[in-house]
Amino acid sequence: MSEFVTIKENVQAEITEKKSKFIANIIKVENKNEAEEKILKLKKKYYDAKHNCIAYRIQENEGIIEKASDDGEPQGTAGQPILNILQKNNLCNILVVVTRYFGGILLGTGGLVRAYSEATTKALEKAIKVRNILGIKMEAILEYNEYEKFKYYCKINEINIQNVKYEENIVCNITLEEKTKEKLISDFEIKNIKIKNLKEFDKTYIEKSIIK
Repeated sequence: MSEFVTIKENVQAEITEKKSKFIANIIKVENKNEAEEKILKLKKKYYDAKHNCIAYRIQENEGIIEKASDDGEPQGTAGQPILNILQKNNLCNILVVVTRYFGGILLGTGGLVRAYSEATTKALEKAIKVRNILGIKMEAILEYNEYEKFKYYCKINEINIQNVKYEENIVCNITLEEKTKEKLISDFEIKNIKIKNLKEFDKTYIEKSIIK
Protein backbone atom coordinates (compact mmCIF):
# COMPACT_ATOMS: atom_id res chain seq x y z
CA MET A 1 0.00 0.00 0.00
CA SER A 2 1.57 3.28 -1.10
CA GLU A 3 -0.57 5.47 1.14
CA PHE A 4 -3.45 5.45 3.60
CA VAL A 5 -5.37 7.75 5.94
CA THR A 6 -5.18 7.52 9.72
CA ILE A 7 -5.97 9.75 12.70
CA LYS A 8 -3.65 12.14 14.49
CA GLU A 9 -4.93 11.39 17.99
CA ASN A 10 -7.54 9.29 19.77
CA VAL A 11 -11.17 10.44 19.90
CA GLN A 12 -14.41 9.42 21.57
CA ALA A 13 -18.08 10.02 20.81
CA GLU A 14 -21.34 8.88 22.37
CA ILE A 15 -24.90 8.43 21.15
CA THR A 16 -28.11 7.15 22.78
CA GLU A 17 -30.59 5.01 20.86
CA LYS A 18 -33.79 3.87 22.60
CA LYS A 19 -32.14 4.13 26.02
CA SER A 20 -29.06 2.13 24.94
CA LYS A 21 -25.83 4.11 25.22
CA PHE A 22 -23.14 3.59 22.57
CA ILE A 23 -19.62 4.88 23.30
CA ALA A 24 -17.21 4.85 20.35
CA ASN A 25 -13.48 4.98 21.06
CA ILE A 26 -11.25 5.42 18.02
CA ILE A 27 -7.60 4.74 18.76
CA LYS A 28 -4.47 5.12 16.67
CA VAL A 29 -2.39 1.90 16.69
CA GLU A 30 0.79 0.82 14.93
CA ASN A 31 0.44 -2.97 14.90
CA LYS A 32 -1.85 -5.91 15.69
CA ASN A 33 -0.33 -6.56 19.13
CA GLU A 34 -0.92 -2.98 20.20
CA ALA A 35 -4.53 -3.17 18.96
CA GLU A 36 -5.20 -6.36 20.94
CA GLU A 37 -3.69 -4.80 24.09
CA LYS A 38 -5.90 -1.73 23.71
CA ILE A 39 -8.98 -3.95 23.28
CA LEU A 40 -8.24 -5.74 26.56
CA LYS A 41 -7.75 -2.44 28.39
CA LEU A 42 -11.04 -1.02 27.10
CA LYS A 43 -12.91 -4.20 27.97
CA LYS A 44 -11.58 -3.87 31.52
CA LYS A 45 -12.57 -0.21 31.62
CA TYR A 46 -16.10 -0.97 30.41
CA TYR A 47 -16.39 -4.30 32.23
CA ASP A 48 -20.02 -3.60 33.17
CA ALA A 49 -21.16 -3.00 29.59
CA LYS A 50 -23.28 -5.50 27.67
CA HIS A 51 -21.09 -5.45 24.55
CA ASN A 52 -17.68 -4.15 23.43
CA CYS A 53 -17.71 -4.50 19.65
CA ILE A 54 -14.50 -3.96 17.74
CA ALA A 55 -12.97 -3.50 14.32
CA TYR A 56 -9.50 -2.59 13.19
CA ARG A 57 -7.43 -2.18 10.02
CA ILE A 58 -3.66 -2.18 10.35
CA GLN A 59 -0.95 -1.83 7.72
CA GLU A 60 1.69 -4.43 8.53
CA ASN A 61 4.36 -6.17 6.42
CA GLU A 62 3.15 -4.47 3.23
CA GLY A 63 -0.37 -5.87 3.72
CA ILE A 64 -3.50 -5.01 5.68
CA ILE A 65 -4.67 -6.92 8.74
CA GLU A 66 -8.40 -6.63 9.44
CA LYS A 67 -10.54 -7.87 12.30
CA ALA A 68 -14.15 -7.39 13.38
CA SER A 69 -16.11 -8.75 16.34
CA ASP A 70 -19.80 -8.44 17.27
CA ASP A 71 -19.07 -9.46 20.90
CA GLY A 72 -22.42 -11.16 21.40
CA GLU A 73 -24.57 -8.92 19.20
CA PRO A 74 -26.38 -10.64 16.30
CA GLN A 75 -23.88 -11.63 13.63
CA GLY A 76 -23.00 -8.83 11.21
CA THR A 77 -24.72 -6.04 13.16
CA ALA A 78 -21.73 -4.37 14.86
CA GLY A 79 -18.14 -5.32 14.01
CA GLN A 80 -18.58 -5.62 10.24
CA PRO A 81 -20.50 -2.31 9.82
CA ILE A 82 -17.70 -0.58 11.76
CA LEU A 83 -15.06 -2.25 9.58
CA ASN A 84 -17.00 -1.27 6.45
CA ILE A 85 -16.66 2.40 7.43
CA LEU A 86 -12.89 2.04 7.85
CA GLN A 87 -12.61 0.29 4.49
CA LYS A 88 -14.79 2.81 2.67
CA ASN A 89 -12.64 5.70 3.91
CA ASN A 90 -9.28 3.94 3.31
CA LEU A 91 -8.52 4.25 7.04
CA CYS A 92 -5.66 2.20 8.48
CA ASN A 93 -3.75 1.85 11.75
CA ILE A 94 -7.02 2.48 13.53
CA LEU A 95 -8.86 0.50 16.18
CA VAL A 96 -12.55 1.17 16.86
CA VAL A 97 -14.24 -0.12 20.00
CA VAL A 98 -17.93 0.69 20.38
CA THR A 99 -19.25 -0.09 23.85
CA ARG A 100 -22.98 -0.64 24.38
CA TYR A 101 -24.83 -0.23 27.65
CA PHE A 102 -28.17 -1.93 27.03
CA GLY A 103 -31.18 0.23 27.78
CA GLY A 104 -33.81 -2.53 27.94
CA ILE A 105 -35.31 -1.97 24.48
CA LEU A 106 -34.40 -4.26 21.57
CA LEU A 107 -33.23 -2.39 18.47
CA GLY A 108 -33.49 -5.16 15.90
CA THR A 109 -30.73 -5.96 13.41
CA GLY A 110 -31.29 -2.83 11.32
CA GLY A 111 -31.35 -0.62 14.39
CA LEU A 112 -28.10 -2.13 15.67
CA VAL A 113 -26.31 -1.60 12.37
CA ARG A 114 -27.44 2.04 12.30
CA ALA A 115 -26.46 2.67 15.93
CA TYR A 116 -22.97 1.16 15.71
CA SER A 117 -22.37 2.91 12.39
CA GLU A 118 -23.63 6.26 13.70
CA ALA A 119 -21.45 6.10 16.83
CA THR A 120 -18.39 5.29 14.71
CA THR A 121 -19.13 8.01 12.17
CA LYS A 122 -19.72 10.60 14.89
CA ALA A 123 -16.34 9.84 16.45
CA LEU A 124 -14.58 9.95 13.08
CA GLU A 125 -16.08 13.37 12.39
CA LYS A 126 -14.27 14.65 15.48
CA ALA A 127 -10.92 13.14 14.45
CA ILE A 128 -8.09 14.98 12.73
CA LYS A 129 -7.18 12.77 9.77
CA VAL A 130 -3.72 12.56 8.26
CA ARG A 131 -2.42 11.07 5.03
CA ASN A 132 0.51 8.67 5.35
CA ILE A 133 2.76 8.00 2.36
CA LEU A 134 5.27 5.18 1.97
CA GLY A 135 8.81 6.49 2.30
CA ILE A 136 12.25 5.51 3.53
CA LYS A 137 14.37 5.84 6.68
CA MET A 138 17.92 7.11 6.20
CA GLU A 139 20.87 8.27 8.29
CA ALA A 140 22.98 11.31 7.47
CA ILE A 141 26.32 11.99 9.19
CA LEU A 142 27.74 15.50 8.98
CA GLU A 143 30.06 17.91 10.70
CA TYR A 144 28.69 20.30 13.32
CA ASN A 145 29.25 23.41 11.21
CA GLU A 146 27.06 21.96 8.43
CA TYR A 147 24.04 21.16 10.59
CA GLU A 148 22.11 24.42 10.15
CA LYS A 149 22.54 24.24 6.37
CA PHE A 150 21.35 20.64 6.41
CA LYS A 151 18.28 21.55 8.48
CA TYR A 152 17.37 24.20 5.92
CA TYR A 153 17.92 21.74 3.07
CA CYS A 154 15.59 19.27 4.79
CA LYS A 155 12.95 21.93 5.33
CA ILE A 156 12.76 23.04 1.70
CA ASN A 157 12.82 19.44 0.44
CA GLU A 158 10.22 18.09 2.91
CA ILE A 159 12.65 15.75 4.66
CA ASN A 160 11.74 14.95 8.26
CA ILE A 161 14.54 14.93 10.84
CA GLN A 162 13.31 12.34 13.35
CA ASN A 163 16.24 12.19 15.73
CA VAL A 164 19.65 13.84 16.19
CA LYS A 165 22.67 12.37 17.99
CA TYR A 166 25.53 14.66 19.00
CA GLU A 167 28.60 12.47 18.78
CA GLU A 168 31.97 13.06 17.13
CA ASN A 169 29.81 14.16 14.22
CA ILE A 170 26.12 14.97 14.01
CA VAL A 171 24.05 11.86 13.21
CA CYS A 172 20.56 12.60 11.82
CA ASN A 173 17.87 9.97 11.41
CA ILE A 174 15.59 11.18 8.65
CA THR A 175 12.47 10.03 6.77
CA LEU A 176 11.60 11.07 3.23
CA GLU A 177 9.61 10.09 0.17
CA GLU A 178 11.15 7.82 -2.46
CA LYS A 179 11.29 10.62 -5.04
CA THR A 180 13.08 12.88 -2.56
CA LYS A 181 15.58 10.13 -1.75
CA GLU A 182 16.88 10.19 -5.33
CA LYS A 183 17.45 13.96 -5.13
CA LEU A 184 19.19 13.66 -1.77
CA ILE A 185 21.52 10.94 -3.04
CA SER A 186 22.29 12.98 -6.15
CA ASP A 187 23.03 16.14 -4.15
CA PHE A 188 25.23 14.10 -1.80
CA GLU A 189 27.20 12.56 -4.66
CA ILE A 190 27.81 15.83 -6.50
CA LYS A 191 28.46 17.59 -3.15
CA ASN A 192 25.61 20.09 -3.36
CA ILE A 193 25.23 19.31 0.32
CA LYS A 194 28.13 18.48 2.61
CA ILE A 195 27.34 15.12 4.21
CA LYS A 196 30.14 12.77 5.31
CA ASN A 197 28.04 9.63 4.96
CA LEU A 198 24.52 8.66 3.90
CA LYS A 199 22.94 5.32 4.73
CA GLU A 200 19.57 3.84 3.74
CA PHE A 201 17.46 1.73 6.13
CA ASP A 202 13.93 0.32 6.07
CA LYS A 203 10.80 1.61 4.42
CA THR A 204 8.40 3.53 6.63
CA TYR A 205 5.21 5.58 6.44
CA ILE A 206 5.47 9.35 6.59
CA GLU A 207 2.76 11.63 7.93
CA LYS A 208 2.28 13.91 4.97
CA SER A 209 -0.71 16.17 5.35
CA ILE A 210 -3.80 16.86 7.41
CA ILE A 211 -7.15 16.12 5.77
CA LYS A 212 -9.99 18.44 6.78
